[in-house]
Amino acid sequence: MHKKEAPKHLKYPEINRLLDAVLSQAREILGEKLVGLYLYGSLVAGDFDYEISDVDFLAATETLIDENEFAALEKMHNQLVKDNLEWENRIEIAYVSLDALKTFKTRQSQIANISPGEPFHFLEAGKDWLLNWYFVRENSVTIFGEPPVTIIAPISKDEFIQAVREQAGERGKNVELAKHSRPYQAYLIMTVCRALYAVKNGEQVSKRRAASWAQKQFPEYFSLIENAFEWRANSRDENVNHEATFPEAKKFVNYIIDKIVGE
Repeated sequence: MHKKEAPKHLKYPEINRLLDAVLSQAREILGEKLVGLYLYGSLVAGDFDYEISDVDFLAATETLIDENEFAALEKMHNQLVKDNLEWENRIEIAYVSLDALKTFKTRQSQIANISPGEPFHFLEAGKDWLLNWYFVRENSVTIFGEPPVTIIAPISKDEFIQAVREQAGERGKNVELAKHSRPYQAYLIMTVCRALYAVKNGEQVSKRRAASWAQKQFPEYFSLIENAFEWRANSRDENVNHEATFPEAKKFVNYIIDKIVGE
Protein backbone atom coordinates (compact mmCIF):
# COMPACT_ATOMS: atom_id res chain seq x y z
CA MET A 1 0.00 0.00 0.00
CA HIS A 2 1.15 3.55 -0.69
CA LYS A 3 1.12 5.20 2.72
CA LYS A 4 0.19 8.87 2.48
CA GLU A 5 -0.11 11.76 4.85
CA ALA A 6 -3.43 13.58 4.95
CA PRO A 7 -3.28 16.12 2.10
CA LYS A 8 -3.18 19.84 2.81
CA HIS A 9 -4.10 21.95 -0.19
CA LEU A 10 -2.68 25.42 0.32
CA LYS A 11 -4.24 26.50 -2.96
CA TYR A 12 -7.68 25.21 -1.96
CA PRO A 13 -8.21 25.66 1.79
CA GLU A 14 -11.89 24.81 1.25
CA ILE A 15 -10.84 21.19 0.73
CA ASN A 16 -9.14 21.15 4.13
CA ARG A 17 -12.26 22.58 5.72
CA LEU A 18 -14.40 19.96 3.97
CA LEU A 19 -12.21 17.09 5.21
CA ASP A 20 -12.25 18.47 8.74
CA ALA A 21 -16.02 18.96 8.67
CA VAL A 22 -16.74 15.44 7.41
CA LEU A 23 -14.55 13.86 10.08
CA SER A 24 -15.71 15.97 13.03
CA GLN A 25 -19.40 15.68 12.21
CA ALA A 26 -19.27 11.96 11.45
CA ARG A 27 -17.47 11.34 14.76
CA GLU A 28 -20.03 13.46 16.60
CA ILE A 29 -22.89 11.36 15.18
CA LEU A 30 -21.30 7.91 15.26
CA GLY A 31 -18.93 8.22 18.22
CA GLU A 32 -16.78 5.13 18.72
CA LYS A 33 -18.79 3.33 16.03
CA LEU A 34 -16.71 5.21 13.44
CA VAL A 35 -13.51 3.18 13.24
CA GLY A 36 -11.95 4.71 10.13
CA LEU A 37 -12.30 7.44 7.52
CA TYR A 38 -10.39 7.15 4.25
CA LEU A 39 -10.00 9.53 1.33
CA TYR A 40 -9.45 8.05 -2.13
CA GLY A 41 -10.17 8.81 -5.78
CA SER A 42 -8.78 11.61 -7.92
CA LEU A 43 -7.82 13.82 -4.97
CA VAL A 44 -5.32 11.13 -3.94
CA ALA A 45 -4.50 9.69 -7.38
CA GLY A 46 -3.23 13.02 -8.70
CA ASP A 47 -5.70 14.11 -11.40
CA PHE A 48 -8.10 16.11 -9.24
CA ASP A 49 -9.81 19.02 -11.01
CA TYR A 50 -11.08 21.53 -8.45
CA GLU A 51 -13.90 22.69 -10.68
CA ILE A 52 -15.50 19.33 -11.47
CA SER A 53 -13.90 16.38 -9.64
CA ASP A 54 -15.68 14.48 -6.88
CA VAL A 55 -14.34 13.86 -3.38
CA ASP A 56 -14.55 10.19 -2.37
CA PHE A 57 -14.59 8.76 1.15
CA LEU A 58 -14.99 5.39 2.82
CA ALA A 59 -16.30 5.59 6.39
CA ALA A 60 -15.74 2.25 8.13
CA THR A 61 -18.14 1.53 10.98
CA GLU A 62 -18.14 -1.11 13.72
CA THR A 63 -21.62 -2.29 12.72
CA LEU A 64 -24.33 -1.38 10.23
CA ILE A 65 -25.74 2.14 10.27
CA ASP A 66 -29.13 2.14 12.02
CA GLU A 67 -32.16 4.27 11.15
CA ASN A 68 -31.45 6.97 13.73
CA GLU A 69 -27.83 7.30 12.63
CA PHE A 70 -28.96 7.36 9.01
CA ALA A 71 -31.32 10.28 9.71
CA ALA A 72 -28.59 12.22 11.52
CA LEU A 73 -26.07 11.57 8.74
CA GLU A 74 -28.58 12.61 6.10
CA LYS A 75 -29.12 15.90 7.93
CA MET A 76 -25.34 16.30 8.16
CA HIS A 77 -24.87 15.83 4.42
CA ASN A 78 -27.64 18.27 3.60
CA GLN A 79 -26.03 20.88 5.84
CA LEU A 80 -22.59 20.24 4.34
CA VAL A 81 -23.95 21.16 0.93
CA LYS A 82 -25.65 24.29 2.26
CA ASP A 83 -22.38 25.36 3.87
CA ASN A 84 -20.24 24.37 0.87
CA LEU A 85 -22.24 24.97 -2.30
CA GLU A 86 -19.22 24.33 -4.51
CA TRP A 87 -19.37 20.66 -3.43
CA GLU A 88 -23.04 20.12 -4.22
CA ASN A 89 -23.44 16.78 -6.01
CA ARG A 90 -19.69 16.19 -5.81
CA ILE A 91 -19.24 14.26 -2.55
CA GLU A 92 -19.34 10.47 -2.29
CA ILE A 93 -19.26 8.82 1.12
CA ALA A 94 -19.95 5.13 1.74
CA TYR A 95 -20.62 4.03 5.33
CA VAL A 96 -19.62 0.37 5.44
CA SER A 97 -19.46 -2.03 8.37
CA LEU A 98 -16.28 -3.93 9.20
CA ASP A 99 -18.08 -7.18 8.48
CA ALA A 100 -19.08 -5.96 5.00
CA LEU A 101 -15.49 -4.95 4.27
CA LYS A 102 -14.31 -8.44 5.17
CA THR A 103 -16.99 -10.42 3.30
CA PHE A 104 -17.80 -8.34 0.20
CA LYS A 105 -16.31 -10.95 -2.16
CA THR A 106 -18.74 -13.64 -1.04
CA ARG A 107 -21.96 -11.86 -0.12
CA GLN A 108 -23.94 -8.63 -0.33
CA SER A 109 -24.26 -6.34 2.69
CA GLN A 110 -26.24 -3.20 3.37
CA ILE A 111 -24.29 0.05 3.26
CA ALA A 112 -25.33 3.69 3.40
CA ASN A 113 -24.10 5.83 0.53
CA ILE A 114 -24.34 9.29 -0.96
CA SER A 115 -22.87 9.95 -4.40
CA PRO A 116 -23.18 12.42 -7.30
CA GLY A 117 -26.63 12.15 -8.81
CA GLU A 118 -28.04 10.11 -5.91
CA PRO A 119 -29.39 11.07 -2.48
CA PHE A 120 -28.20 9.48 0.75
CA HIS A 121 -29.69 5.99 0.75
CA PHE A 122 -29.22 2.37 1.75
CA LEU A 123 -28.10 -0.13 -0.87
CA GLU A 124 -26.73 -3.64 -1.16
CA ALA A 125 -23.03 -3.85 -1.99
CA GLY A 126 -20.80 -6.83 -2.57
CA LYS A 127 -18.23 -7.85 -5.15
CA ASP A 128 -19.45 -5.03 -7.41
CA TRP A 129 -17.60 -2.67 -5.04
CA LEU A 130 -14.31 -4.57 -5.26
CA LEU A 131 -12.59 -1.85 -7.31
CA ASN A 132 -13.53 0.82 -4.78
CA TRP A 133 -12.10 -1.18 -1.89
CA TYR A 134 -9.01 -2.07 -3.89
CA PHE A 135 -8.32 1.64 -4.43
CA VAL A 136 -8.84 2.34 -0.73
CA ARG A 137 -6.44 -0.47 0.22
CA GLU A 138 -3.77 0.47 -2.30
CA ASN A 139 -3.98 4.22 -2.76
CA SER A 140 -5.79 6.18 -0.10
CA VAL A 141 -5.22 8.64 2.72
CA THR A 142 -6.16 7.60 6.24
CA ILE A 143 -7.93 10.61 7.71
CA PHE A 144 -8.77 8.70 10.87
CA GLY A 145 -8.35 5.16 12.15
CA GLU A 146 -6.23 2.14 11.33
CA PRO A 147 -4.59 1.58 7.91
CA PRO A 148 -7.20 0.27 5.45
CA VAL A 149 -5.30 -2.97 4.82
CA THR A 150 -6.17 -4.00 8.37
CA ILE A 151 -9.94 -3.76 7.85
CA ILE A 152 -10.53 -4.58 4.16
CA ALA A 153 -10.23 -8.15 2.90
CA PRO A 154 -7.13 -8.78 0.75
CA ILE A 155 -7.65 -8.29 -2.99
CA SER A 156 -5.25 -9.96 -5.39
CA LYS A 157 -3.92 -8.34 -8.55
CA ASP A 158 -5.81 -10.95 -10.60
CA GLU A 159 -9.07 -10.09 -8.83
CA PHE A 160 -8.44 -6.41 -9.49
CA ILE A 161 -7.77 -6.94 -13.20
CA GLN A 162 -10.80 -9.20 -13.61
CA ALA A 163 -12.99 -6.53 -12.00
CA VAL A 164 -11.54 -3.92 -14.39
CA ARG A 165 -12.48 -6.14 -17.34
CA GLU A 166 -16.00 -6.67 -16.04
CA GLN A 167 -16.52 -2.96 -15.44
CA ALA A 168 -15.26 -2.16 -18.94
CA GLY A 169 -17.76 -4.63 -20.38
CA GLU A 170 -20.57 -2.87 -18.55
CA ARG A 171 -19.43 0.51 -19.85
CA GLY A 172 -19.54 -0.90 -23.38
CA LYS A 173 -23.20 -1.79 -22.92
CA ASN A 174 -24.02 1.80 -21.95
CA VAL A 175 -21.90 3.74 -24.43
CA GLU A 176 -25.00 5.04 -26.24
CA LEU A 177 -25.82 7.07 -23.14
CA ALA A 178 -22.96 9.38 -24.15
CA LYS A 179 -24.54 10.38 -27.47
CA HIS A 180 -26.07 13.55 -26.05
CA SER A 181 -23.32 14.37 -23.54
CA ARG A 182 -19.83 15.35 -24.64
CA PRO A 183 -18.61 15.44 -21.01
CA TYR A 184 -19.73 11.82 -20.63
CA GLN A 185 -17.94 10.95 -23.85
CA ALA A 186 -14.80 12.47 -22.30
CA TYR A 187 -15.35 10.47 -19.13
CA LEU A 188 -15.64 7.22 -21.08
CA ILE A 189 -12.54 7.96 -23.16
CA MET A 190 -10.43 8.66 -20.09
CA THR A 191 -11.88 5.76 -18.13
CA VAL A 192 -11.17 3.13 -20.79
CA CYS A 193 -7.62 4.47 -21.21
CA ARG A 194 -7.05 3.98 -17.50
CA ALA A 195 -8.70 0.56 -17.56
CA LEU A 196 -6.49 -0.66 -20.42
CA TYR A 197 -3.41 0.65 -18.63
CA ALA A 198 -4.46 -1.29 -15.53
CA VAL A 199 -4.96 -4.51 -17.48
CA LYS A 200 -1.66 -4.13 -19.34
CA ASN A 201 0.46 -2.94 -16.41
CA GLY A 202 -1.31 -4.28 -13.33
CA GLU A 203 -1.79 -0.94 -11.58
CA GLN A 204 -4.20 1.96 -11.37
CA VAL A 205 -2.80 5.37 -12.32
CA SER A 206 -4.26 8.83 -12.84
CA LYS A 207 -6.41 9.49 -15.89
CA ARG A 208 -3.82 11.94 -17.23
CA ARG A 209 -0.98 9.44 -16.97
CA ALA A 210 -3.05 6.66 -18.54
CA ALA A 211 -4.21 8.98 -21.32
CA SER A 212 -0.64 10.03 -22.13
CA TRP A 213 0.31 6.36 -22.29
CA ALA A 214 -2.68 5.60 -24.58
CA GLN A 215 -1.73 8.45 -26.93
CA LYS A 216 1.62 6.74 -27.50
CA GLN A 217 -0.02 3.34 -27.95
CA PHE A 218 -2.68 4.61 -30.35
CA PRO A 219 -1.31 7.71 -32.13
CA GLU A 220 -4.24 7.69 -34.55
CA TYR A 221 -6.41 8.71 -31.59
CA PHE A 222 -3.93 11.22 -30.11
CA SER A 223 -6.13 14.25 -30.84
CA LEU A 224 -9.33 12.59 -29.62
CA ILE A 225 -7.77 11.72 -26.27
CA GLU A 226 -6.36 15.23 -25.91
CA ASN A 227 -9.75 16.72 -26.77
CA ALA A 228 -11.38 14.62 -24.06
CA PHE A 229 -9.57 16.61 -21.38
CA GLU A 230 -10.73 19.87 -22.92
CA TRP A 231 -14.33 18.59 -23.07
CA ARG A 232 -14.14 17.61 -19.42
CA ALA A 233 -12.66 20.96 -18.37
CA ASN A 234 -15.43 22.77 -20.28
CA SER A 235 -18.21 20.49 -19.08
CA ARG A 236 -20.43 23.46 -18.20
CA ASP A 237 -20.29 24.88 -21.73
CA GLU A 238 -23.84 24.70 -23.10
CA ASN A 239 -22.95 25.75 -26.66
CA VAL A 240 -21.85 22.29 -27.72
CA ASN A 241 -22.89 19.93 -30.50
CA HIS A 242 -22.68 16.79 -28.41
CA GLU A 243 -23.64 14.41 -31.21
CA ALA A 244 -20.92 15.68 -33.56
CA THR A 245 -18.12 14.11 -31.52
CA PHE A 246 -19.99 10.93 -30.58
CA PRO A 247 -19.16 8.66 -33.56
CA GLU A 248 -15.39 8.91 -33.10
CA ALA A 249 -15.68 8.73 -29.31
CA LYS A 250 -17.87 5.63 -29.55
CA LYS A 251 -15.49 3.99 -32.02
CA PHE A 252 -12.52 4.56 -29.74
CA VAL A 253 -14.30 3.46 -26.57
CA ASN A 254 -15.53 0.22 -28.15
CA TYR A 255 -12.10 -0.41 -29.69
CA ILE A 256 -10.38 -0.10 -26.32
CA ILE A 257 -13.03 -2.12 -24.49
CA ASP A 258 -12.52 -4.97 -26.97
CA LYS A 259 -8.82 -4.90 -26.09
CA ILE A 260 -9.53 -4.84 -22.35
CA VAL A 261 -12.02 -7.70 -22.40
CA GLY A 262 -9.90 -9.72 -24.81
CA GLU A 263 -6.62 -9.43 -22.90
